[in-house]
Amino acid sequence: MSDKPSEPSGSSGENPQVPDDVWEQFVRANEKDAPKEPSARARMVTERLREREARGDLPEGWRTGPLWQEKKRGRGAWKAVGVLLAVALAVVAVKPSLLPGDLFGTGSADEAGPALPAETAAPTAAPEAAAPDVPTLDDPFAGSPAKRWADGEAGIVVPKAKAVGGQSAAKVEQTLELTRTLLVESSIDPATLRGETPKAALGVLDPRQDVLGRFKDALSRPSRDNDPLAMFSRFDPGQVRVVGDVVKTRGRMTFKEGEHASVEVHADYTFVYPVVQTNGSTEVTRTIVRRVLDVELPDPARYQVTPGKLSIVNYQRDIGNSACDLHDGYLHPQFDSAGPTGAPPSGPTSDPYDRSKGIDDDSAECGVVSRV
Repeated sequence: MSDKPSEPSGSSGENPQVPDDVWEQFVRANEKDAPKEPSARARMVTERLREREARGDLPEGWRTGPLWQEKKRGRGAWKAVGVLLAVALAVVAVKPSLLPGDLFGTGSADEAGPALPAETAAPTAAPEAAAPDVPTLDDPFAGSPAKRWADGEAGIVVPKAKAVGGQSAAKVEQTLELTRTLLVESSIDPATLRGETPKAALGVLDPRQDVLGRFKDALSRPSRDNDPLAMFSRFDPGQVRVVGDVVKTRGRMTFKEGEHASVEVHADYTFVYPVVQTNGSTEVTRTIVRRVLDVELPDPARYQVTPGKLSIVNYQRDIGNSACDLHDGYLHPQFDSAGPTGAPPSGPTSDPYDRSKGIDDDSAECGVVSRV
């Protein structure tokens, strides 16, 4: 470190004296890192500072100064950022799917994308192919387009009610809510899926309509011509169980004026069931069931009906991945690790996820599914 610098050459006048307090600050700022022996001037200033410190003339913390304190705070902040970054990297290392996209090419099951918005009209094509992931007990919808579908009841969205055909908005809302109850209790309710009697679903149907009697008979004595699967999704609890507590659901509900002084509701929904055998196997497969219903609440003043109970106008179903020609009232998913059951498929190959087409009259014919 040198003594005070001389005035640059070319300037006029005598060298001005640098004020002591400015020079002292300069010395303090450079004292620690000075590589050379202090000059006589520096030693003199340092001694003067020591004397002032001994007399108590200098404020507390003068050696560190605000600049050093600011540096210390800055270093602390960077240390905190470093700790947070290390934690974030550790979390991502454990679960890289937390990062958006597939930055590391992991093909994680969490990369199916955001949940789809509610369906408001018939799609124009089948869903795109999903990543070819194998479903597991922890991720039973891996490799399925249904991974982005809504969970259970959340997928059955009731449209806003409004008066139609002389029927009040309240009557429309009542019909919509009863339809929703029928769908939930017949195709999502865990007890129904376990093969129990779907009492809540039966309870919304008009007991004066013949179809209710047929459903009850089919549940107690299933047969080819009296199949409860036409309205209810059921698995044999001794052979198959649903994995987890989520059934994926996608579809839509609309309404219009009915023919019997009523509101007629049209419902079209697909349900995806991940299942596993009860023999200890961990292989997961899926059964896909699509249901199309037309129901109404006829005017009890004009028709012999039970007030507040649904009358069924039409019902159709299409089942993907269930054994053919087994009529015991249960769905029978096919597992790769198990031998085929039932008769060989006789119908065409179809995509059970394709909601762009209606259910044709040949849907009862058991065919091959292109994916599960």
